[in-house]
Amino acid sequence: MKAVVCAKYGPPEVLQLREVDKPTPQDNEILIRVHAATAFAGDCELRGLKFPPLMRLLIRAGFGIGGPRNNILGQELSGVIEAVGKDVTMFKEGDQVFAATGFGMGAYAEYISLPAEPTASGAVIAKKPTTVTFEEAAAVPTGALNALHFLRQANIHPGHKVLINGAGGTIGTFGVQIAKFYGAEVTAVDSTGKLEMLRSIGADHVIDYTKENFTATAEGKSGRLFDVIFDVVGKCSILACLKSLEMNGVLLLANPGLFGMFRRRNAAKRDGKSIISGTANYETKDMQFLKELIESGKINTVIDRRYPLAQTAEAHAYVETGEKKGNVVITVE
Repeated sequence: MKAVVCAKYGPPEVLQLREVDKPTPQDNEILIRVHAATAFAGDCELRGLKFPPLMRLLIRAGFGIGGPRNNILGQELSGVIEAVGKDVTMFKEGDQVFAATGFGMGAYAEYISLPAEPTASGAVIAKKPTTVTFEEAAAVPTGALNALHFLRQANIHPGHKVLINGAGGTIGTFGVQIAKFYGAEVTAVDSTGKLEMLRSIGADHVIDYTKENFTATAEGKSGRLFDVIFDVVGKCSILACLKSLEMNGVLLLANPGLFGMFRRRNAAKRDGKSIISGTANYETKDMQFLKELIESGKINTVIDRRYPLAQTAEAHAYVETGEKKGNVVITVE
């Protein structure tokens, strides 16, 4: 089968289309013929080892010294089940599915074998929403599961004022729509070229971070405070964000730094405001919930560009410009 292989860490050009062995599903696995995957920012970071020095050491220890041990990247996909292991009861041949592959990666290929049940590494599978294409479904799992995980923890009620920093990307575009589903008044922060798109998916207010600092509320410049701040990109001043929260407000950190987590816990105790960080847990019930939201028209996938599998390197290069709106899809089938 064809697959895009990452033999070593480096720039997008290290991604090469090659012929590799087609996987054979084990008893608890399903074999999926992949129709679409995505160029997710996390894939780009891993490929390029774009982390602080200590984090790079941890990544090399966990994923491989000179390059990823599983050298086929890709964290989310959609496709059709071609075969099932003898112990699998949840799925059958011919089912259309969408999935997050977790730390096992592997979506940049014509076929992938995944466990039918969720795993500790973050792999999770569900039947594809019937109302969307394979490309639209492939872009859902990672971004939407992360957005759902964090926003649920904020216990959002109708009328809550929620700000999403980095709203124009994979997690952020789903975050805007999920927060609106919960009844929030949503302020979306991103660059100039993404603001109209953010309005189109339901943002009540938009802020161009190149022209305005939303944390200026702490100094009384705009007078706006928020019940929840969801920082998707991890580029805000933690103390400034806390000062921009209402009393009993919640700061959600989807991209925390190693050293920042200790500071954030202390800041939360001192200011009496909650800080929630960490990583999302992927569960089948959440995939099914997202499927229902999509089929009922409550959330939609934002796709900026599509690239064929052979141009995955170009897709990564575009993601790294920071200009993408929502998702970049890799078409496999």
